[in-house]
Amino acid sequence: MKYITFTVPCYNSENYMRRCIDSLLTGGSDVEIILINDGSTDGTARIADEYQLTYPDIVRAVHKENGGHGSGVNKGLELARGIYYKVVDSDDWLDPDAYKKLLARVKDFCGGGRAEFGEDLPDLFVCNYVYDHLDEGKARSMDYRNVFPVEEMCGWNTIGHFRPSQYLIMHSLMFRTNILRKSGVKLPEHTFYVDNLFSYQPLPYVERIFYMNIDLYHYYLGREDQSVNEKVLMKRIDQQIRVTELVAECVDLNEVKKKYPRLASYMTRNISIMLSISSIHLLLIKTAEAEQKRRDMWERIKAHNAALYYRLRYSTLSGLTYLPGRLGGRLTISGYRFARKIYQFQ
Repeated sequence: MKYITFTVPCYNSENYMRRCIDSLLTGGSDVEIILINDGSTDGTARIADEYQLTYPDIVRAVHKENGGHGSGVNKGLELARGIYYKVVDSDDWLDPDAYKKLLARVKDFCGGGRAEFGEDLPDLFVCNYVYDHLDEGKARSMDYRNVFPVEEMCGWNTIGHFRPSQYLIMHSLMFRTNILRKSGVKLPEHTFYVDNLFSYQPLPYVERIFYMNIDLYHYYLGREDQSVNEKVLMKRIDQQIRVTELVAECVDLNEVKKKYPRLASYMTRNISIMLSISSIHLLLIKTAEAEQKRRDMWERIKAHNAALYYRLRYSTLSGLTYLPGRLGGRLTISGYRFARKIYQFQ
């Protein structure tokens, strides 16, 4: 039995993928590690094959034409045999002690053959993640102690409130594999920022949540070519806008609200955050074309769901990123700079 499937999408990752893979191998034969070589042109394929040869019961190397990060996530989910599914980016890694605790808890839940029937298993594990500026010797842990009870099963109607700096990202989540498949989530190819869709669309299918207050995932920050780098994001702003709109359209929040009002509130706020990021970076570009894209993005939200538009525009964070005039733009950028410094997210 494989308790967890780890998918590691790799594109030209030869310089850092070993750190990631080695951190996952401590799970031994209880896990499977799927290394997706996404059309790399460096030594990534060779390294992936090396690990498969050395650890044939744990590692699978999959070679495919380049399709982007989302394509790798999709392929891993298609092949996954584990009860749970987690994506680990090739430049990130897991803390060994936290990883052991998570795996032990998963095995405990799956004991006695219950895994076959899905009885009492969490649909979603949530753990802390760490913004790790490894090269600068700085790190900041993001936890959810105010949102979820620690090591107690809960549901969306009993969660607490998210702070402004808190949201559920791919790095903090580990879904049951069948929940992901049931949700129908499929990430677009050749598009960055698709992890936002992965960590959003399946949420309404989750009934049981288990939070562990452990710093599991180390999210490396510092490479100049990272997709979250400000300059890189500005160059890829069209992809950010596309994913923002996909997130806004993939779930009927009115239906979610009927069953899980607190989840609907969080999901609305999540769209607001994504709109804010898009709006701010369009402002940073400082061109007439970028300003037009900002207006068009908001208008498409309005055309798709007018009620959602007015809520986002006038009662959430994103509305503050769509202030009129040059002064409004300057205030928005100043607020963004301050938040980035405080929370050290890039």
